[in-house]
Parts: sequence; structure tokens; C-alpha cells
Amino acid sequence: MFGTSIHWTTFFYLLLDIGIVLFTAYLTTKSRRNSLHRFLYLGCLFIAYNATGGFLPMDNFPGPEIIQYVITYGVAIALCVYIVYYLYKEYDIIVLKFHSSVRNLALITASGFITLYLIPYFLTYSLHLSKLLFTIPFSVLAFIFLVIFYRRISNPSNPNKFIKRRNKLSMISVSAIALLPVCTMIGDYQWLTFTIMNSAFFAITIIEIDRHLYFLENKNKMFEVFSLYQENKGKLIEPKLIYQSLTRREIEIAISILNRNSYKEIGKSFFIAERTVSKHASNIFKKTGVKNRVEFLKRFSQKKR
Repeated sequence: MFGTSIHWTTFFYLLLDIGIVLFTAYLTTKSRRNSLHRFLYLGCLFIAYNATGGFLPMDNFPGPEIIQYVITYGVAIALCVYIVYYLYKEYDIIVLKFHSSVRNLALITASGFITLYLIPYFLTYSLHLSKLLFTIPFSVLAFIFLVIFYRRISNPSNPNKFIKRRNKLSMISVSAIALLPVCTMIGDYQWLTFTIMNSAFFAITIIEIDRHLYFLENKNKMFEVFSLYQENKGKLIEPKLIYQSLTRREIEIAISILNRNSYKEIGKSFFIAERTVSKHASNIFKKTGVKNRVEFLKRFSQKKR
């Protein structure tokens, strides 16, 4: 299309991603909250991925051809790492156990690209050989990561249907990451590669829509909490203390606390450690001006009529 290498499916995904990002930006501006800022960054990365991977390489691009591949691979690597970061920050899905796992994952991937792709290219000037040397080991590592991720989130006994749906959709996103080096290795099939990768963004979009619907279903439980926040947000004397806006993750935990689930039950339901639940709960109590769980339940639980 347009005299470039972009396939019509890639261009369609590009337009669709732009539409999702613009709509999300409109909602964020309208609500005057930045709770969707990570989702906006993710969407912008997908737009960059579709644009660079679709339009490049092109014949009239200034500079050596390898620069175009550095751009496309760099954007793809940044996107894959950010997806893992997004799942970790938004949903507390921790897969890797070593310190600063997402940062280390980025460093390992970038180092692997330099060592296995750029150096072999400058030694042989063969794009095909460099691609194989880079994608084969990373295909293996990606599938190992996929297996670890599946084991981390799989729990058939989990009664929380909301979390079950989230984890299944998260699995689609991570599967797309695992399949990307394989698709790159087998050849330039834009319709296949970009369909797989964009499915990750659409899966996360569905997660966010489902999360919004979950909040709406439980809005009565959170009504008094939000009312207290609106009533007191202009009366702060100590800015570092209470009545800040709850994050979306804290709202999920707050709903579970109002359902009188124990921290252990909440941790099992959300696939997070009990100490992580306790940390979220402490932030919730601080922001809502209560001292502990008992006081939180006493103040915000719906009274029986």
C-alpha cells in the first residue's frame, strides 16, 4: 500500500489502535484522571510498532539499511518488555523472581540484540544469518517464559470469574510475545505477525473494559468511599496524608475487603502474595482516613436495611 511494504491488515490495525488511543485519551481528559496513562503508553507503542514494522524497510529511507532494522527491532523489543511491565504494574502479575525483573528483562533483551544480531551483521553483512542467530535462542527463551507465566496464573479452583477472565486474556498477550520471534524467524508475513501481536493489545483492551464493568457492578460498595473522597479532597491540611484518589488496583482490593474476604483469600483470588494485599490495604486505609481494616469495614460497609 502507498508504494511501501505495509500490508492492508497492518494498516487496518494501525488505524484501529489509533482510534482506541484517541478514545482513551478523550476519556482520560474528560474524567481528569491519569489512571489510564500506562494504557495510553502501551497504545502508542503499538501504533509505533505497526507503523515502523509496516512501512519499513523502504527504498528511499536515508542512511544504511541496517538502521531501519534497528528501528523496527528496537520498537518491537520495547513493546514486548512494556507488555510484561504493564501486566506487572497494573495487575501485580509477577513472573520473574530476580531483582528488578522487568528492568533486567529489558537489559537482557537489548544485550542479546546487540550480541546476536548487530555484531554478527557487521561481521558477515548477512541480515538473514543475523535474524536467525537472534530469533532462535529468543524463541526458546520466550516459550520458557510463557510456560512459567502459565504456571504462575493457572489456578482452576479460583472462584473469582473476573480474575479468571483477566488471566486468560493476559495469557493471550504473553503468547503473542512468545510467538513474535518465531514469526520473525519463519519470514516476512505481515498479516500473520501483526495479527498475533495486535491481539495482545486487543486482549488488554478487553481486560480494561471488563475491569470498568466490574467497577460498575460494585459501585454501590464503593459509593461511600468515593463520596468521602469528594467531600474531603478540598479540606486537606497535610498534603502527604489521606484522601488521595484510589488507583484502579486499590479499588479492586477495596471491593474484596468490603466483601469481607481475608487477605489470604484476596491474594489467592488475585494471584498475588498476601503481603502485597496488605500493602495495598495500607494505602487504601491511609487514603480513606481510617486506621485499619476493622475501621474501614465499619465506616464503608453497606448497612443492612
